[in-house]
Amino acid sequence: MLADKLNPFINRYNELGEMLSSPDITSDIKRMTALSKEQSSLLPIVEKAKEYQTLISDIADTKEMLSDAEMGDMAKEELKELEPKKPLLEEDIKTLLIPKDPNDDRNIIVELRAGAGGDEAAIFVGDLFDAYTRYADVKGWKVELMSTSPSDSGGFKEVIALIKGDQVYSRLKYEGGTHRVQRVPATESQGRVHTSAITVAVMPEVDDVEVVIEDKDLKIDVMRSSGCGGQSVNTTDSAVRITHLPTGLVVTNQDQKSQHKNREKAMKVLKARLFDLEMREAQAKDSEARSAQVGTGDRSGRIRTYNYPQNRISDHRITLTLYRLNEIMSGGLLDEVIEPLIADHQGKNVEAAGL
Repeated sequence: MLADKLNPFINRYNELGEMLSSPDITSDIKRMTALSKEQSSLLPIVEKAKEYQTLISDIADTKEMLSDAEMGDMAKEELKELEPKKPLLEEDIKTLLIPKDPNDDRNIIVELRAGAGGDEAAIFVGDLFDAYTRYADVKGWKVELMSTSPSDSGGFKEVIALIKGDQVYSRLKYEGGTHRVQRVPATESQGRVHTSAITVAVMPEVDDVEVVIEDKDLKIDVMRSSGCGGQSVNTTDSAVRITHLPTGLVVTNQDQKSQHKNREKAMKVLKARLFDLEMREAQAKDSEARSAQVGTGDRSGRIRTYNYPQNRISDHRITLTLYRLNEIMSGGLLDEVIEPLIADHQGKNVEAAGL
């Protein structure tokens, strides 16, 4: 029974409350913080569990009154209100029982790169990054550019940014993959629709202690920064290229005038890529977990199409189609696409957990 699965959560929550009132704990700030965090994480499921237990009890008590000559009719009316609440509450509880992704609370490093389609792909890199920036504004997040590589067309060959805020990874992790755009380029005189593609990688930001890199595993080159067309941006060797020798990963940063700042940002991106690589390798070893997950960041999978002539945005993972492309892109309304992805992901996890 579902009710039996809820008792351990209530018991642990109460146990934590007793521990937090103990003098031994209140004098240990580090442990008190950890226990408080654990208790806070249990609060949503405990509140729903108590609400569910009360509802089950109310339904049982009301059913006992059905045979009463005076109270029977009233009991029938009460059951009409109480019983429909049960399946809705059970769905909420099942969702809360799903193990939480440990990375959901993290900030992210997002990388957008132009793929097939030349100038149009580079322009769409800028367009999609603008959409993410507007979405971040709506959510109250902060966006910090890490590195950009402008194209001659006014777009970007690549944009790398750090997005900081509450639950960033939990919402934007579904953006990883290939994004296809269909529209008429400004330079197209015949009105023909062109198709181009860009890739997006979404990686959790990691602390220095989480990914340790040995100096011997790094090859660091410094060079002069260059802009579009090879023009020199400054006369000092401030651009930094870091190669991680064991994996062959290469990160370049030249956006800052300071070599130290460029190196710092490049290292942050490198650590995020290494963490992401390790995470995807772990997922690959567990095929069941991987198949049950939506939007794992697979770089090869086409996840979404943006068709401007039809004002259509389609997500191919859940066969979602909305004819509000312009509003979604320009108004920071990506939740209209992200919320159905989250719901689908939770539904698959509930099914996989046998709840």
